[in-house]
Amino acid sequence: MNEDPGIVITGASGRMGQTLIRLVLGSDKLRLAGCVERAGHAWIGRDVGEAMGGAAVGVKVTDDPLEAFAKAQAVVDFTAPAATVAFAALAAQARAVHVIGTTGLEAEHLDKIAAAARHAVIVRAGNMSLGVNLLVRLTQKVAAALDEDWDIEIVEAHHRMKVDAPSGTALMLGAAAAEGRGVSLDNSKVSGRDGITGARERGTIGFSAIRGGDVVGEHDVIFASEGERIVLRHLATDRTIFARGALKAALWGQGQKPGQYDMMDVLGL
Repeated sequence: MNEDPGIVITGASGRMGQTLIRLVLGSDKLRLAGCVERAGHAWIGRDVGEAMGGAAVGVKVTDDPLEAFAKAQAVVDFTAPAATVAFAALAAQARAVHVIGTTGLEAEHLDKIAAAARHAVIVRAGNMSLGVNLLVRLTQKVAAALDEDWDIEIVEAHHRMKVDAPSGTALMLGAAAAEGRGVSLDNSKVSGRDGITGARERGTIGFSAIRGGDVVGEHDVIFASEGERIVLRHLATDRTIFARGALKAALWGQGQKPGQYDMMDVLGL
């Protein structure tokens, strides 16, 4: 194995993909081992540096993930649920650390990812930033300290192109609030109120999603009671914070035992 872990970036042409590629190319701890795109994509067979509008970097984009994964020590994946499930099995076969930033995963996807984690290291998080993971921990602690006289609402905003709602980060925050209260998020979650909804049900955790423009990511956790509110907020202004966190996870995963981990593990929180 080379001294610097080789990293494969899936979804190479996407915004996160290109951000990750630039960071890996600029890193003195990582090397770019491969770039993957879907079959038929215009970038297939091209040098990824040239495809991104710059100089050649010696790595061609491929639509054969297994071949790429076999040459790498880690795969960083911000794609779509079905693709991520397929990549999880292939990364496990290659014994490469699989860092998953994909959101919108359903129970069936998570079951297959868990199966892959029996054979390889998987680091999965709805958000890879240090600030958000601190916010998750704070949300859990505040929820544990307050009773159901305090209503919990989670408000998130993202760019117009985001396809899932609530965001993966909002769901992380909701899960943390539910854990703090000792309840199930599935049983207390309320999303997308519309029409004559009646009074708010005590103990529920509400979600609201805003989509517009080029918003990178904004999340508020609101604890509201009679006469006062507590608002925990995280604002992301540059998506490189997520890419840096994912690459930190890829490095951290080297030498870990097979299993599922999250950014709390990576950050020691």
